[in-house]
Amino acid sequence: MSEETGAFNLSHRQIMVVLPGLMMAMLLAMLDQLIVSTALPRIVGDLGGVTHLSWVVTAYVLASTVTTPFYGKLGDMYGRKKFFIAAIIIFLAGSALSGLAQNMDQLITFRAIQGLGAGGLMVGAMATIGEIVPPRERGKYMGYMMVIMMVATIGGPLLGGWITQSFSWRWIFYINLPLGGAALIYLFTTLQLPKRRVEHRIDYLGGVLLAVFSAAVILVATWGGTQYAWGSAPVLGLAAVAVVALVAFGYVETRAEEPMLPLHVFRNRNFSLTMVLTFFVGLGMFGAMTFLPFYQQTVQGASPTASGLLLTPMMVASMITSVVAGQLVTRTGRYKMFPVMGGAIMAVGMFLLTNLGSHTSRLDSGLFYVVLGLGMGFLMQMVSLISQNSVEMKDMGVASSARMYFQQIGGSLGVAAFGALFTNRMTAAMGPLAKMGGAKAGSGASLDPSTITTLPPAIKQVAFHAIATGVQDVFWAVLPTAVIIFVLALFIRHVPLRGRAAPGAPEEAAPPAAEVDFVA
Repeated sequence: MSEETGAFNLSHRQIMVVLPGLMMAMLLAMLDQLIVSTALPRIVGDLGGVTHLSWVVTAYVLASTVTTPFYGKLGDMYGRKKFFIAAIIIFLAGSALSGLAQNMDQLITFRAIQGLGAGGLMVGAMATIGEIVPPRERGKYMGYMMVIMMVATIGGPLLGGWITQSFSWRWIFYINLPLGGAALIYLFTTLQLPKRRVEHRIDYLGGVLLAVFSAAVILVATWGGTQYAWGSAPVLGLAAVAVVALVAFGYVETRAEEPMLPLHVFRNRNFSLTMVLTFFVGLGMFGAMTFLPFYQQTVQGASPTASGLLLTPMMVASMITSVVAGQLVTRTGRYKMFPVMGGAIMAVGMFLLTNLGSHTSRLDSGLFYVVLGLGMGFLMQMVSLISQNSVEMKDMGVASSARMYFQQIGGSLGVAAFGALFTNRMTAAMGPLAKMGGAKAGSGASLDPSTITTLPPAIKQVAFHAIATGVQDVFWAVLPTAVIIFVLALFIRHVPLRGRAAPGAPEEAAPPAAEVDFVA
């Protein structure tokens, strides 16, 4: 790879040498949240502070979302490797401290530190792949990413449950140290990226405003309808802060020498479309999928560990279609059909999931997950490919971090919106429980898988119906987002994928904005 230009000159063999380190970093980021969620009950039992339980998750998500754009932009300006390695070190320090936490306040603080590092793990890995693999060849490496996603999704709950039961919840954090240490050493010795230095001032004001906007949005999503009413002063105040910060951010970015999120990239039609599409993927996919484990552990009677395994068909289907799409893109250079197909199949999968009921078998629900997974595989990685192909090499980190950022914001809003819908529908459907002697469960607030098992059979069936009704209504509400994804994908314009640059040749820039602008 050219030190001056960052042109694509790594051979397949050289890429395969670096790839394991990138995959370990991605696995580290994806595994952590899935492992921690299974151990939360034990953590509360040991440290207490059940009222602050949600902050163990929120602190991590908030810190990682806020720092994601910083890692992307600073990597573009000063070189990817140093910030990628710094992110791993910060993540490992937060992991070690989290394992040593003696009370809930300490754990929340250390999880925030962990999140500060996590913000750079996925961005560092995705942007690095964007630098060392030309878009035309990137499809064949997507299968490896999907394998990592499948391993994390299936293995996270299994590993978390086993570690918590066999050792201690503290080891769910300590387990990051050998994995992260191996990734750190491996990348430090094998990863060679262009050295660059941009003689512009860092856009600190833009970064702060974006962080304020992100924090306000996530706190509104976290607190709205739960800790505070949607119309309460704290929620409305945070919403106002988010609006003001967003407007100010847009103003600052148009005047900064080196903006944190360059607005010129949004003049590219494909880039803007993929960012909006990514937002809706986060809003619909991750917002709705949050409630499937609860349905599996109550209505379908699965254990926490088994509920992770029940999603295996979805991940296997997603991996298969991702590999197929990647190979076809590498051979043909054509990619528009895949997000279109992905959006359409996802919409079908969401429609099928509206049929989840109190008597739906695991086989039937597994088939529904397969359809959804087929759509995910055609869509998820292809969005990254299109967005990275839509910008110049100097903005590769911006493209990668923007995708992660819009997905996280969409997911946070989705969990909040659909969580409120699920709770309201389920509580309304549980009204008959009060007349049947299940007044406590009838509120829905104290209902959990362990509570379900203690209910009399008649009351249990009403509770199952109520939970299934809530899940059905969530997927009916999510269905329009899948349709929007399909419609947005139709407007993606095919732009030839950049290929491998000849040694010593200047970097092949992204197509000029005029070719792909929204004005035909």
